[in-house]
Amino acid sequence: MVRHVIVWTLKDEYSDSEKAQIKKDIKEGLEGLIDKVPGIVEIRVNTAGLPSSNGDLMLDSLFESAEALKGYATHPAHVAVADGKVRPYTKTRSCFDYEV
Repeated sequence: MVRHVIVWTLKDEYSDSEKAQIKKDIKEGLEGLIDKVPGIVEIRVNTAGLPSSNGDLMLDSLFESAEALKGYATHPAHVAVADGKVRPYTKTRSCFDYEV
């Protein structure tokens, strides 16, 4: 199995209320992929980090295999969420993938 972790920082131009809505939309979009993309074992988006965090939200997901993760990256449902709900609003992205 492969764990796929992403931390995003939202663009500075958004107000706190806009950021709250953006985080909600990202969470709903990504967590909604569980039944649409083959190979996802679990997928969670954490939007309430502690003050010590330096990111705004985190994706914590588990895939059956590295091949499943590759399929997720290009799956049309994932691409639609990434292009519509994530990329337009984020300024930084950090990724860490590892085998479990």
